[in-house]
Amino acid sequence: MQDYEYMLRAYEQAGGETSIFKDSRIAHLVVHKNKVIGKHLVPGLFLEPEETPSGVDIRLRVEEGRKIEHPVHLCFGILPKEGVQIINIKARIEDGAQIRLLAHCVFPNAIKVVHQMEAEIELGDNALYEYNEVHFHGDEGGIEVVPRAKVKVGKNSSFQTNFSLLKGRVGVFDLDYEVRVDENSSLAMMTKIYGYGDDRIKIREAGWLEGKSSRGLIKSRIAVKDKAISEIVNELTASAPEARGHVDCLEVIQGMAQAKAVPIVNVNHELAQVTHEAAIGRVDKKQIQTLMARGLKEEEAIDLIISGMLK
Repeated sequence: MQDYEYMLRAYEQAGGETSIFKDSRIAHLVVHKNKVIGKHLVPGLFLEPEETPSGVDIRLRVEEGRKIEHPVHLCFGILPKEGVQIINIKARIEDGAQIRLLAHCVFPNAIKVVHQMEAEIELGDNALYEYNEVHFHGDEGGIEVVPRAKVKVGKNSSFQTNFSLLKGRVGVFDLDYEVRVDENSSLAMMTKIYGYGDDRIKIREAGWLEGKSSRGLIKSRIAVKDKAISEIVNELTASAPEARGHVDCLEVIQGMAQAKAVPIVNVNHELAQVTHEAAIGRVDKKQIQTLMARGLKEEEAIDLIISGMLK
């Protein structure tokens, strides 16, 4: 019970609304280290967590034709300074089903913490899966986050992810997502991260538009300062008629930070099209000067401008 209360406090610090855990209309799952300390389901949603020595294995299924009305809230975290949490997810969204998830991952005291996630996600036809993930880290940078996902999207379906890590030190972050999209379906992946100190950020997001009239958007907004380093690889491949995709990467650097952006576009059909844009640069000096003229210090002005870009 004490761990549960502490987790809810950290969840609130990360921007979550703790009142949802008392709402019987809203499904939720709370995991601290390798312990399931809170769970509530709604009709049509099957969520089976199994505790392991190092984390939790989760089987998630939304039954055919079922549309989960409210976002499902997930809270994963480690409260002590050290620990390992490995989350394995196998999800199946059946034909005509829809689900939106909001995950808060909280590591407020991390000194030597590892959080790994391995996901296998399959969407049937006419299905929707939206996953919004917000991270809240402490100020020490002693955390390693390694998310991996392989996704298959059926016909006339939509897969969407939004990842943000804007509070606390990033530490080491290494994301790798692969998504395959069938006919008349779409993928949209958005990542927003603010790294500083000696943070290390590595992102690979890849999409294959394999069905006719499939759509794809991969978008990154990354800011690094001090001695932080980022490397972003966004890849879209279109191999079907009328497939359309776009890659959009914007990185902002300050101080001695380093940033690398690698947009990769592949087209294997004469009626397909993929476009890209990538930009790396520092915060505009005029914007900084304008804010400093209004009383902000230079560092405060830079943080405000970057925060605005990331939001």
